Amino acid sequence: MIATSLALAFSLSMDSFAAALGRGACSRRAGLPEAVRVGAAFGACQFAMPLVGWGVGIAFASLVESVDHWIAFGLLLAVGGAMLRNAIMGGEDEGAEDCGPVRSGRSEWLALLTTAVATSIDAAAVGAGLALVDVDMVTTSALIGAVTFAVAFGGVLIGRAAGAHLGRWAEMAGGVVLIGLGAKILLEHTLG
Repeated sequence: MIATSLALAFSLSMDSFAAALGRGACSRRAGLPEAVRVGAAFGACQFAMPLVGWGVGIAFASLVESVDHWIAFGLLLAVGGAMLRNAIMGGEDEGAEDCGPVRSGRSEWLALLTTAVATSIDAAAVGAGLALVDVDMVTTSALIGAVTFAVAFGGVLIGRAAGAHLGRWAEMAGGVVLIGLGAKILLEHTLG
């Protein structure tokens, strides 16, 4: 189960990686303190959102128990498919649009928090799907948050060095992994 949780964590962190690449490419101060700040914001949101989705999913689990694997598959397929579509059809990399005027103070924090929440919405949907299968959600969410912290931290530093060109490929890989996890859940419940 740890391998599945790690795959899930890495795939969910790809939106954060793409956004962190953009922040690193566009920020004049994309050093270690900025990487820690961005990693902490993205990691905290990616930790919390699956728990929120899981809580909502638990509330409705008894109503959908006979089709839970189809719902989990559908949610993961939808999120993974959306990530693939955004990566393929999105035009500019996600972070490229952040290269506007340099923000400071509260507005910069608000922009960071807004981006962190926006990139973690898909984690809430995945959390709702995971409420329908047997998983230790606190451990899974902690792993998702920790991996996202590390990936976003690295994304800022890589973005500073390489620009935002890797964002689309990272998001595409994340989408493929989520679709694969959905297929795995479906196959485990229908075949075994």
